[in-house]
Amino acid sequence: MRRTLVGGFSGGAVSRVSGRVPMPASKSHTIRGLLIASFAEGTSRLIRPLLGGDALSCRAAVEVLGAQVRDEGADWVVRGGRGRSVGAAGGAGVPCVDVGNSGTTLYLAAAMAALGGRAVRFDGDNQIRRRSAGPLLGALRDLGASAESVGEEGCAPFTVAGPISPGRVRVECPVSQYLSGLLLAAPLIPANPAEPGGGSTEITVLGLNEAPYVGITLDWLDFQNIRYEKRGWERFGIPAGQSYSSFERVVPADWSSAAFFMAAAAISGGELTLEGLDTGDSQGDKAVLGMLERMGCRRQVVNDGIRIAGARLKGAVLDLNDTPDALPVMAVTACFAEGKTRLENVPQARMKETDRIAVMTAELRKLGADVHELPEGMLIRGRRPKPGSAVLRGARVEGHGDHRVVMALAAAALGCEGNVVIEGAEVSEITFPGFFDLLEKVRG
Repeated sequence: MRRTLVGGFSGGAVSRVSGRVPMPASKSHTIRGLLIASFAEGTSRLIRPLLGGDALSCRAAVEVLGAQVRDEGADWVVRGGRGRSVGAAGGAGVPCVDVGNSGTTLYLAAAMAALGGRAVRFDGDNQIRRRSAGPLLGALRDLGASAESVGEEGCAPFTVAGPISPGRVRVECPVSQYLSGLLLAAPLIPANPAEPGGGSTEITVLGLNEAPYVGITLDWLDFQNIRYEKRGWERFGIPAGQSYSSFERVVPADWSSAAFFMAAAAISGGELTLEGLDTGDSQGDKAVLGMLERMGCRRQVVNDGIRIAGARLKGAVLDLNDTPDALPVMAVTACFAEGKTRLENVPQARMKETDRIAVMTAELRKLGADVHELPEGMLIRGRRPKPGSAVLRGARVEGHGDHRVVMALAAAALGCEGNVVIEGAEVSEITFPGFFDLLEKVRG
């Protein structure tokens, strides 16, 4: 599906956004909560989870693996149970989990599946088949699982079979979900009666990127009163023989999704109130708010969220290692900031739904931006619109099957003269259902 956006530049100025925008639930929190509920004994309730494509892929995955999920109003009610749920032995054939486009589901559910004695096959779309789970599968093998790839080593489709036992593993984490998967699974490994205290799993982390996403996982472990030891981001110790308990929890609003409307305010010089955001939440992408402040925006914490106002933007040097999902939207924002903006230290942006560094460079150039691709980031020479001229021009651009690329290009249209046609715009529904309707609403 293509989406045509009327350029926001008219009469010598960029049209300003204004209004209130309810933020969707966090994808990261929804998926972690759903997996924990699937392993908890009893019935849990996720209150107002994300209903986007990735979360629905995770819901389908845990249902294939044995959990029962039903809708109750806007909530999901999950019946779990370690003895009968994910990866449990028995049954005919090898169950196949199709994660769709959800890398988070792939990595986290694969680690959880290794807890049981039954082989489980994991597959996904063409993008997923290019995203390696090799370091995670290697760590699971070190703990006693078998993990076999059908095609390219480490890539889906692959099969995982447990059980796993307490032990020591070393894992490289260019993608944080490798570690998050191990942290979610490790507490549920059965205790070894031959080990003092039942044993524990010791994880040595080599080169962790996007650490705040691991922080979200630890937030859920703390919520479940799981015991673990943490030494920086380099070493974790998790005692075996623990369990998850049924729970009720409101899923926090999504800071990653909020970034696109923050950028809309920044680019247009408008003001938006983003409802539901909590500055105390563990999501790393709340750092985007600070980045935009450095570039000139103003923000205010209000009772029901965050109010952000655009202003004259200036370039900045931004380290995105903790926030790789912010690269597309910050690249767009930088086009409207005076001077140079350097997005750096984010090599893992090339390992997402697409190579976001290469893709954003190519697509922004179509709009007339001065953008240069760097090995681990981007260099953007931006400028504020002068009276009677626009910074960017309308063009036909490609979303490359990446929801964050699509939404970033939609924000860029606010500062374009002429229409922007986005091919493949429907993928925005993966994390932000109704995104385009909300964007049109605040544009008036």
